[in-house]
Amino acid sequence: MKLKVSSAALFGRLTSINRVLNSKNSFPILDCYLFQTEGQRLSITASDSETTLITGMDVIECDQDARFCIKAKTIQDSLKEIADQPIVLDVNLDTMEIRGEYQNGVFNIVGERADEYPATNLIADDARRFDIRQSMLLSGINQTLFATADDEIRPVMTGIYFDFTPENLVFVATDGRKLVRKKDYSITCAEQTGFILPKKPATLLKSLLQKSDDTASLAFTDKMVQVQTPDFTLTCRLIDGRYPNYNSVIPQNNPYRVVVDRAALISTLKRVLVFSSQSSALIKLAFKNNLLVVSGQDMDFSTSAEEKLMVEYDNGPEINIGFKGTLLLDILGNIDCPEVVIQLADPGRAGLVTPAQQKEGEEILMLLMPMMLNY
Repeated sequence: MKLKVSSAALFGRLTSINRVLNSKNSFPILDCYLFQTEGQRLSITASDSETTLITGMDVIECDQDARFCIKAKTIQDSLKEIADQPIVLDVNLDTMEIRGEYQNGVFNIVGERADEYPATNLIADDARRFDIRQSMLLSGINQTLFATADDEIRPVMTGIYFDFTPENLVFVATDGRKLVRKKDYSITCAEQTGFILPKKPATLLKSLLQKSDDTASLAFTDKMVQVQTPDFTLTCRLIDGRYPNYNSVIPQNNPYRVVVDRAALISTLKRVLVFSSQSSALIKLAFKNNLLVVSGQDMDFSTSAEEKLMVEYDNGPEINIGFKGTLLLDILGNIDCPEVVIQLADPGRAGLVTPAQQKEGEEILMLLMPMMLNY
């Protein structure tokens, strides 16, 4: 069979799904892309057995419907340095010899039969289905992914929890030290349901989704989830388990409220962290009379630093609280607002960080556990 496509378009599609592949696979066929032609449409599949990503493109010419596999590295390296031009893949489906012909040359590679490629897991007809704006889904993943855990002992905390309620859709992630809860009121569900999306497919979606109002179709069962857009279809297994009751760990009574310029606090933290302990990254925040003093020190190397920031805090007592500076930077870096509000109760309870102004239809809250001060 002969297949004629744009070399640049094909390389772009391959690059978009490449990250689903593992460097080492238990099945050698998973080192390959699955190519499938149907009429003038080409679909390309990449999988690691847990996550499957399918993309498609129109072809210039195709004389036969067929299925075949090509080693991912082989085909990408073959196309990488070819300028944008039509390329013809002449595939012998009996011997799996593949000849690539383009304006300035030709290459020959060997493909693999598609018979051994695992079948794509289909979402059941009784799956729960939602249409979600791509920009909303992207924002929810962007602002929570950094808070997921790397601890495989507690696998439910390594993913993002999608909690569908009658009032909203809640994105939640936590690693036990920090927590992010983002509510979006544009999505509701008659009954409470949800799933835990693993970190790898969440990272893939972060690079694939568009910042637009175009919709993505989301369908999930107890075991699988599928996200479909005009450009790709991602299917993956869900993390099995019960997500912790995240609302129970969020302090409800936080009488002390501090408003601070986000960019100024980020710059201050970056400067002071240079002089704090490299092992603990402990930063001390001292609040009093519209003033915030940010300090850090490393007793082992006799270094220290202190900076002052003007803030809005005029009705509370003096509060000294310690945080891991790198985690506080992560939180501030994932809030999109010029000013943030830090809510506190006492030095032994978690601090809450929220935007000074929430976006319409959204509500985001970030929590950070304190550290014990030693100075």
